[in-house]
Amino acid sequence: MSEKIIIKVFEVVGSKLCVASSDGQKVHDQIAAALKAEKQVELSFVNVESLTSAFLNAAVGQLYGEFSDQKIRANLSVSNMTAEDIALLKRVVDAAKQYFKNPAEVKKIVGDALG
Repeated sequence: MSEKIIIKVFEVVGSKLCVASSDGQKVHDQIAAALKAEKQVELSFVNVESLTSAFLNAAVGQLYGEFSDQKIRANLSVSNMTAEDIALLKRVVDAAKQYFKNPAEVKKIVGDALG
């Protein structure tokens, strides 16, 4: 992978508030297309003021069901994130890795917990 593209989240979403999973899906689709095309991706959060785990799960978390951890780690970077948002992203990534390791078991546990 040589060519690097920058995905500006603010421009994709059209808002400084990145809270809806549907907006995260738009970002995900661009990241996934770039990774499939063997490109490096920088995800820029410049001008973004608010992030939620729902947005990040859709944008980044689900990538772990499509690509290896190694490929994502080597080819996806983030910029212009606050320390608080980086911590949230780390929690989302850790949860996604656990989920995609054994989705059936996670679904069973959640189903059992919810009765």
